[in-house]
Amino acid sequence: MAPFFVREEFEQYLQTEKRFSEHTVLAYITDLNQFFEFTGIASWEEASEISHRVVRGWIVELIDKDISRRSVNRKLSTLRTFFRWAQRKGVLHHNPMLRVQGPKQDKKLPAFAKQSELQSDKVDGLFEDTLDGARDRLMLEMFYQTGIRLSELLELKTANVTSSTIKVLGKRNKERLIPVTSGLHPFIYKYQQFKEAAGLGSDYFFVLNNGNKLYPKFVYRKINTYLGEVTSLDKKSPHVLRHTFATHMLNNGAGLEALKDILGHANLSATQVYTHNSFAQLTSIYSQAHPRGHKKN
Repeated sequence: MAPFFVREEFEQYLQTEKRFSEHTVLAYITDLNQFFEFTGIASWEEASEISHRVVRGWIVELIDKDISRRSVNRKLSTLRTFFRWAQRKGVLHHNPMLRVQGPKQDKKLPAFAKQSELQSDKVDGLFEDTLDGARDRLMLEMFYQTGIRLSELLELKTANVTSSTIKVLGKRNKERLIPVTSGLHPFIYKYQQFKEAAGLGSDYFFVLNNGNKLYPKFVYRKINTYLGEVTSLDKKSPHVLRHTFATHMLNNGAGLEALKDILGHANLSATQVYTHNSFAQLTSIYSQAHPRGHKKN
């Protein structure tokens, strides 16, 4: 565990100033706990003696434990935030992270479902004509038709869903409006009708049958089950549907700037990863359509 002299203050900083989500704060604190356990420090005086060599030693230990390079870099991001915060507080006068570089990692293209796998005729039969069925279908459609994040869907308020727009509170409390298309509206209306008939007048838009707010594992399990019926992807999660939304939008002519705003990305670099998927599709089309694009047997 992180020593008492740092955990509470740092956690509050992440919540109030950085405005990180509950999930992100938990991940940062977990990373910091692991680092403190590795170093064994118990005071600011001992923390001031941490050098870049100590951090590099931790990196080596993590890699030896088969921790992925992506995860190692995330943990290093935690340390960079922590040491900058400690310097700002004036309790540490040096930052060992200035001389630390994370391991290079292979760039993985986001996994996404094919358009043919999510066609209505394939999805319709998965859901019963009940409150549960209407809610679950709308969850799947909302992930796929809006690119909304899991955390954003869980926090979605009833008052923020209208017939034309969905107001989303994204990362760092940034609000954005997502248009409700003609393809999404019927599913919203149907769920609202079932919800009203059941007397579920919660402030939260998506709720359990008892009116309580949904929780992450419930949604993940539902989406995983339904995607498993229509796609052979290894990973089947709400975030895969977000990737699918972005990829299909680009493949069908959406501009990067518009997609960035819909997804709630802070900058274009986060959105540009989806152009690789689009390029992969163009390459496939070229190889099939152009007379000299065919591979020789």
